[in-house]
Amino acid sequence: MAKTMAKKAYVCSDCGAEYLKWQGQCAACKAWSTVTEVRLAPATTAGRREGFSGSVSAVTLLGEVECTEQARFSSGSEEFDRVLGGGFVPGSVVLIGGDPGAGKSTILLQTMCHAAGSREVLYVSGEESLQQIANRAARLKLPTNKVKMLAESSVERVLEVAAIERPEVIVIDSIQVMHVDGVDAAPGGVSQVRESAATLTCFAKTTGVVLILVGHVTKDQALAGPMTLSHMVDTQVMLSSTEDARYRLMRTTKNRFGAVNELGIFAMTERGLREVKNPSAIFLSRTDKASPGSLISVLWEGTRPLLLEIQALVVAAQYGTPRRLGIGLDQNRIAMILAVLAKHGGLTLYGDDVFVNIVGGVKTSETSSDLAVALAIVSSLQNKTLPQNLVVFGEIGLSGEIRPVSNGEMRLKESSKHGFTRAIVPKGNIPKQGISGMQITGVVDLNEALDAINSISEAE
Repeated sequence: MAKTMAKKAYVCSDCGAEYLKWQGQCAACKAWSTVTEVRLAPATTAGRREGFSGSVSAVTLLGEVECTEQARFSSGSEEFDRVLGGGFVPGSVVLIGGDPGAGKSTILLQTMCHAAGSREVLYVSGEESLQQIANRAARLKLPTNKVKMLAESSVERVLEVAAIERPEVIVIDSIQVMHVDGVDAAPGGVSQVRESAATLTCFAKTTGVVLILVGHVTKDQALAGPMTLSHMVDTQVMLSSTEDARYRLMRTTKNRFGAVNELGIFAMTERGLREVKNPSAIFLSRTDKASPGSLISVLWEGTRPLLLEIQALVVAAQYGTPRRLGIGLDQNRIAMILAVLAKHGGLTLYGDDVFVNIVGGVKTSETSSDLAVALAIVSSLQNKTLPQNLVVFGEIGLSGEIRPVSNGEMRLKESSKHGFTRAIVPKGNIPKQGISGMQITGVVDLNEALDAINSISEAE
């Protein structure tokens, strides 16, 4: 008989860091009074040598492992498929997190109702009753005849039902309410979330089932539970809403089968989440009258360009210390751009408040918006309007140089499709063949960019 062994650990409830003994402050996340004692599930010494199949693992040469192409199948939504990297991969584990009310259960219910037309699916609900889910499906007018439902929070019971029903897709809503027998902790605790996820992941890898886990987030917009949860899954997706709550942004933060930071956009309607196939058109809803400080830039989100309006406002500081506020942008990046404008552009804003905003509630860390931010700030400072058919992108270096960005030609082509006829871009991003109907100005440093907008304003 295999020897059993119970294990104790001291785990931070916020970040999941483990310690040999109790301490008042977590050294990893610096939170106080979050380290608690947990008792993990008993493990057998023989079981530790077992792989996903339950048999004893053997050493295999990498060259002898058969390479097979991953056969994907669609979720029923092009935007969801884009975020996943082309659809669901059999045997993969997908974790979807987001704020309460973001639409996690809605998008998954829509996906399961679509997939049930050609595949066996199982929707496991540990939070809502089956009647609540049925009422939502009826309100969204979804086909529900082939969707198999299970109201259960026990992992062992879920696996028993799955072994009988043999589904191809399983949804667990949510992982924070699931529990494993033998773990001395309440559902939602670090040890329960870890053991539940590990058990379900092992089942998915063994049987080839697509496993979709719904995860809660903390007040800091981080996934609740241990950090090991993110390491276990193959794909991690975060669902958030824009400032006006009309749209939902789905972004990949981890993907073993596709690109990271891929963005999918949905509109929240009475019939559930509907994909937005042309997101640039939404974020470009500007007034007919041009105003100072407004400029269009082209960001690269995942595998596609996205046109967004960048607004800047420069006003005299009303209080002692000037404010630098960025919504959708890194404030440190804004401070750097202001320093470059002062050093290489001769524009001092030490006594002014500077506010920068990306319209639509989109957040980005891409550096290609630097030049647009700088020129929008100059436009607001000088109270000069820029043409509404102008698009700008490029990265600014500390010495004032304008650096080329990736996929420049595709950004320009996307801009041309939306009616933009002028562009100020890094000189290295000018296409050799040009863009039909577009006047492209290439710049190598900040001074050339400032001269370009001055000449455009004078021409207007």
